[in-house]
Amino acid sequence: MDTKGNNIGEAADIYGNIEIAEEMGYVKRGLKSRHIQFIALGGTIGTGLFLGIGSAFANAGPLSVLLGYTFTGIAVFAMMQCLGEMSTWLPLPGAVPQYCARYVDPAMGFAVGWNNWYQCAITLCAEISAAAVVIGFWNDEINPAPWISIIIVLVVCLNIFAVAIYGEAEFMFASIKILTIVGLIFMALILDLGGGPTKDRLGFRYWKNPGAMKEYIGTGNTGRFLGLFSTLVNAAFSYGGVEMVAVAAGEAENPRKNVPKAVRRVFWRILFFYVLGSLAIGVLVPSNDPGLLNPNLKGAAASPWVIAIYRAGIPVLPSIINAVILTSASSSANAFLYSGSRYLFGVAQNGQAPRIFLKCSKAGVPYWCVILTASISLLTFLSCSSGANVAFGWFINLTTIASLLTWCSIVVAYLRFRRALAAQGVNRNDLVFKGKFQPYAAYGALSFFSMIIIFNGWKVFTKGNWSIDSFITAYIGIPIYFGLYAFWRIFKKTKFVSPVEADIWTGKAALDAEIWPEQLPKNIWEKIWFWIA
Repeated sequence: MDTKGNNIGEAADIYGNIEIAEEMGYVKRGLKSRHIQFIALGGTIGTGLFLGIGSAFANAGPLSVLLGYTFTGIAVFAMMQCLGEMSTWLPLPGAVPQYCARYVDPAMGFAVGWNNWYQCAITLCAEISAAAVVIGFWNDEINPAPWISIIIVLVVCLNIFAVAIYGEAEFMFASIKILTIVGLIFMALILDLGGGPTKDRLGFRYWKNPGAMKEYIGTGNTGRFLGLFSTLVNAAFSYGGVEMVAVAAGEAENPRKNVPKAVRRVFWRILFFYVLGSLAIGVLVPSNDPGLLNPNLKGAAASPWVIAIYRAGIPVLPSIINAVILTSASSSANAFLYSGSRYLFGVAQNGQAPRIFLKCSKAGVPYWCVILTASISLLTFLSCSSGANVAFGWFINLTTIASLLTWCSIVVAYLRFRRALAAQGVNRNDLVFKGKFQPYAAYGALSFFSMIIIFNGWKVFTKGNWSIDSFITAYIGIPIYFGLYAFWRIFKKTKFVSPVEADIWTGKAALDAEIWPEQLPKNIWEKIWFWIA
């Protein structure tokens, strides 16, 4: 297969100009099936599950966390059904801003594209900041600046060369995450049944004392409801990045086969890693354990998983878990640098960013997009003076709303995409991937995400909890998004796209013309991961 010829042909189909395609280059489909599967999985496992979940337990209790992650997981699954249907019809690099521009309004493509880029760039800072916290577990006397520098250099090197290098790195990082989470869940089962060194059978005693649902801010049922609601924002941060599979679809081999496979398995990944993970923590650690909200604990010591290991009397595991959390943070930083650069590339394809961002290397990497996105990571050095834990908290609040706005944009684009298919005579039954429970799942997800966006800063409006910093970090993302939308709509005088005129075809011909040979596993390791993925 002539990869270069197919890449240029696809680029020309999208740009509408073969000279631009030859001058600027184009991304290459260098991500294999196992890369796509593990990118989809690795994007949903980060520091939120290892570290951030601890504060949610301390504030709300185990049942509230379990329900919060479950409800949010259902909404995320519904959103992924929408994204899976669009990204298998037309897998484009960056994807989301192009779908919004084509199916809804070019101004929405501009807003969501730059919002996505900003989200990935800030989340990159959040994950690097988390890595600085984690390293402090071993030695908190060294300023985090050297560690921040090392991690930035690492993730840039993994992204600036061929996309296959990024794919291999994420494959290895995600493998470590999977093995660790599986091991921790089995450890939780063993400890809960009394298999630990103390031989103490825990059962669900911590659901009785201090209780399954804690009162938060308010009292009685109102306080317990507010505790449950507070977990939704934390869960949204933990799920952030699950849409990476669509971003990577534009550089995937045989996307019509590999992307649907990854999307279909999102449900089981959500169930196993997040729902069972939150349940496991809830039976091992009481929500009033002082370690959950102790600001002096560094790295893994602040993780509810490690707190559970200490309580069980197992002395060996904490450093191992800390190393895994460090790997997880580095992996997430790597993934968000990749996603941010591709979102910027997608915005440039829409003509809504300088043309220089279309420039790709011979290996198919949009290197100016990578460089600009990586430059934002320098903000992480702010944590050297104000404290990595504080910076991590700021970044969580800033990026969560950006993620939710992205998910809302995906659902809106999908609803318009459905109308475009019907208006242009495309039968959904003929699609390679057909989302489940549509359009009801889309409307439900849109309502759920909108509710969290509107009420995520509710705490600052309660008596004695007003904070200008908290208010700004909770809501600054909303005016940024709609300000971007209004700017482009006024500047370019754009209009909503009619379903009859929506562009659901540009770029599809080149993809349909490609023939992908069946990729069979060549060795024992590929066979193992072939069946797991």
